[in-house]
Amino acid sequence: MPKNYTSEELIERAQRETGLSTFDSDSFREGLDIYIADYNTNERSDEFNEGNAAYVVKSLSDRLRLADYIRQRPEVLNEKIERPVFVLGMPRTGTTLLNNLLAADPHRRSALSWEIEMPVPPPTTATLYSDPRCLAMLDAERKMLEANPDMGKYYRFSAVYPNECVFIMMHDFKGLLWEGRGKLPNYRDWLFSDVSNMATAYEYHKKFLQVHQADAPGIWNLKLPSHSLWIDTLLQSYPDARLVWIHRDPLTATGSYCSLMRLSANNAVGHADLEWIGQNMPWQIVQHAERAMDVRARIGHDRIIDVHYADLMRDPMPALRKLYEQLGDAWRPETEAGIQTWIDANPQGKFGRHEYKLAEFGLDAQDMRKRFSRYLAEYDVEPEG
Repeated sequence: MPKNYTSEELIERAQRETGLSTFDSDSFREGLDIYIADYNTNERSDEFNEGNAAYVVKSLSDRLRLADYIRQRPEVLNEKIERPVFVLGMPRTGTTLLNNLLAADPHRRSALSWEIEMPVPPPTTATLYSDPRCLAMLDAERKMLEANPDMGKYYRFSAVYPNECVFIMMHDFKGLLWEGRGKLPNYRDWLFSDVSNMATAYEYHKKFLQVHQADAPGIWNLKLPSHSLWIDTLLQSYPDARLVWIHRDPLTATGSYCSLMRLSANNAVGHADLEWIGQNMPWQIVQHAERAMDVRARIGHDRIIDVHYADLMRDPMPALRKLYEQLGDAWRPETEAGIQTWIDANPQGKFGRHEYKLAEFGLDAQDMRKRFSRYLAEYDVEPEG
């Protein structure tokens, strides 16, 4: 029987490993407590249990280090985050693709995977792509893909590609990254409720960007599908944010998301409850679509820019030029050159095809269309099969 860790034990371990004792706030504590309690109900081996403990401690340690850095350099909190671009939408709809394409523009500032993974000390503009930590992560990534090429089917990643905001907001123990680590119904219900206080996660997110902008400035290019769930809260922290919603066939997105969450559960507890995934993930995706539609009706349709995955796949340059025009950003020769270089280096299917079927999770297409009837009536999304 594996040990059931407590939040207090893991906090003390992070403090011991970092030699730091003071967090910036305790806003993470409620989410951590609910997550740990739910995780402990999952059947798992000692190996997976210890892996989860280390994952939690890493997140707590990163928060301790960031808080310590801010105490040493408090002026970073005067940094202004202006007109950031947030790519959002339902999970598995091409948000990663669009984020990578935008990040290929040298005039944009993206939150790169390596600096999120190792946030302190933050890079400078000169070291953003040459920091020893970045180079070491690139080497480890190369070796991992050589050992397990299938990983590239699930998620297009690199140390020097932008990564999701969830890997920042996870330090506040709020986010679907934690929810996907096994069967966690209590954490799921709390996270989607009004009492989860996502404002603290966005406040922390802003501090993180301020630290990383101080010596490597720019207009931020950011991405997380589940920003769709909390647009009102996002706009409280970033009132001049530019929001981009990418649309894709929700049936394809649902199958892909279920498959990805199966992988996540296998990695976290060593097994996946397919019945739970088949119940939970379609509900979550509908929430992404309908909450975003509800907010859009309140703040104005034009407040959010629409991009269609099918257009990006068919001919990305015209779709991106149109997006730049809507964003009010300049389309420069180096913009097009950077994007084309990324496209040439990352053809569709580079790591093989991610294959999945709705039926694996007890789902069928007819029922899925009913669930997404409101979204499909509102948006002319090209079906994919």
